[in-house]
Amino acid sequence: MKIAVVGTGYVGLVTGTCFAETGNQVTCVDIDVRKVERLQKGDIPIYEPGLDVLFDRNVAEGRLVFTTNLAEGIKDAEVIFLALPTPPGEDGSADLKYILKVADDLGHILDKYAVIIDKSTVPVGTAEKVNAAIAANAKVKFDVVSNPEFLREGVAVEDFMKPDRVVVGTSSEKAKKVMEKLYAPLVRQGNPVIFMDERSAEMTKYAANSFLAMKITFMNEIANLCEKVGANVDDIRRGIGTDSRIGKRFLFAGIGYGGSCFPKDVQALAKTSKDYNYDFRILQSVMDVNDDQKKKLLPMVDSYFGGNLKDKTIAVWGLAFKPYTDDIREAPALENINALLEAGAKVTVYDPEAMTNVKQILGDKVTFCHTPYAALDDADALMIFTEWPQFRTPEFEKMSRLLKNKVVFDGRNLYELGTMREMGYTYFSIGREKVVPA
Repeated sequence: MKIAVVGTGYVGLVTGTCFAETGNQVTCVDIDVRKVERLQKGDIPIYEPGLDVLFDRNVAEGRLVFTTNLAEGIKDAEVIFLALPTPPGEDGSADLKYILKVADDLGHILDKYAVIIDKSTVPVGTAEKVNAAIAANAKVKFDVVSNPEFLREGVAVEDFMKPDRVVVGTSSEKAKKVMEKLYAPLVRQGNPVIFMDERSAEMTKYAANSFLAMKITFMNEIANLCEKVGANVDDIRRGIGTDSRIGKRFLFAGIGYGGSCFPKDVQALAKTSKDYNYDFRILQSVMDVNDDQKKKLLPMVDSYFGGNLKDKTIAVWGLAFKPYTDDIREAPALENINALLEAGAKVTVYDPEAMTNVKQILGDKVTFCHTPYAALDDADALMIFTEWPQFRTPEFEKMSRLLKNKVVFDGRNLYELGTMREMGYTYFSIGREKVVPA
């Protein structure tokens, strides 16, 4: 099948590469000349485990190509994916200008029937707007389909190639047959392709991400209460996670969610609710709690140092909003680092993948280190913001020699309380008792 993917961001590049891997001829289109030149040279602009192997193979075999020319990119395409940015406005609404601009352009250049697929996360009613924008100038028939992505950064290739489910919103039988053919290689194990109307498909993506954000936030609220009543949130997580009605995932307490999806999608669903005069009260609570949770460690740090962080050196492990990605959008680490700097502290940082992106924002305001242990050298304390696997089993004795004070502020609950007690650390975490050396 000949496929065009308009937009080579995270979703577009994974979508294009994975469909090429299933034998399709894929052309990815982007107006960013430098990005396209990088891709044509084999340089992937994002970090996503496993993507490089598929990318290199399909480029080498000629199934994956890149262009800045939209007309060239969609020539003879049966399917055209729109994987374009939908940045949030100040009121939380998703900005559709990029999608609608491409839709308008498509109306002028379509010369045969094609299925136009909204892959971006978009508000309810977007398929209708895209349809209208194309129809204003189109001289051929086409269908617009909503096909939201459910990719988790860090495991996006696996999510795409082995999806839990595929959601397709269409009222066209012709488009339905095209989508069944397109996804057949990816659902051979029986995972469902769920067909519904366009508006329901658009709402499904927002509902899924908002529910997961709510689940995370609920556990953070439980953790905050645990600290007051003397309970352990890890035990509670295990106690409720084995209930099949609740499930084990997204129950880990911490310093809040970040990234490109959860914050934006919760805001967008809240804005949609407001537009339709519905007070979706739980969403505002989720956003308020998460904003506070991101700063959860700062009062602990401030109290430990007696309210004076001037000239203290704080080591930071983890900058990305989650492990296995270099994505720092809405990452709790950035807000905390800025607060530490404002308080007069010096900050040394380490992250396996995200330091280049952070350097573009913070420049030389912090010290970037090549190893996690280098960040600890002569530091007054360690703060942990991302649960990278290498942080889970560190050399505690080496840490003890490097740190001025054996104190750790852990925003991801990486360590067992007993271990930290035995090692003689002062240890602060989320929803658990503070460990203080005897």
